[in-house]
Amino acid sequence: MSRTGEFSTVLNWEASTRNRLAAAIDRFSGPLADLVERDANEGDTRMLVTDFLSYGLNFSKYEEMTTEYRNSGDSIDYALKLDGALFAPIEVKRCGQDLDARNIQQARRVAAEEGAEWIILTNGRVWQVYHLRTNGDDGSTSTVRILDVDLMDDSEGAHERSVDALFHITHEAIEHGRLEELRKWREAVEPAPLAEVLVSEPVVAAIRSRLRERTGHAGHIGDLDEVRRALAEDVIARALAAVELDEPDEDA
Repeated sequence: MSRTGEFSTVLNWEASTRNRLAAAIDRFSGPLADLVERDANEGDTRMLVTDFLSYGLNFSKYEEMTTEYRNSGDSIDYALKLDGALFAPIEVKRCGQDLDARNIQQARRVAAEEGAEWIILTNGRVWQVYHLRTNGDDGSTSTVRILDVDLMDDSEGAHERSVDALFHITHEAIEHGRLEELRKWREAVEPAPLAEVLVSEPVVAAIRSRLRERTGHAGHIGDLDEVRRALAEDVIARALAAVELDEPDEDA
């Protein structure tokens, strides 16, 4: 197949997936609003979640979704299984309940025990996706939130943002590696990796060029190292220190 043909194929599967997802969000907006208005219980919320997983995200109810998933010590509401293996435990709360990272502790234990990397937490209205990250050589884990979508957000552009975000957890996007690519992107824009990019040769050279333009300075020997040192010791070091002081820890 030609390169043009390959590109068209990619566009076709992605466009059709996004269109189906957008239609599902519209389709379930009414029932979701009704559930929220009457503060429906967890059981009713689960029915909507099941339908959205099936019609919106394209997971098979009978082959890839399992309810009341149990392992040796814990039970969770749902599990998504791909190719026979656990892909993501899913915790469902009633539609009126605020979500909290503490809600995924059982799912986290199940994921860690069975080698799954993903956890989904939802109340039907809000969908949160967490990645179970292994830290260093000690084998400890932490959960990092990758997606947080409110399907009842009525601000400008919210519908498009919801489709764009939830697209990554559709069956098709997972198969094509898009969720994994999003995870890598989220990690890349954390402070430490960004700091590495900021002191890389192309970025430092671009900053030096811009500073020369602003000052009219023709340049001198060592000015590249001067810019790199200022970035590393003053700008980045202070910013990272501020992040450590101001930001809460990652979800435990």
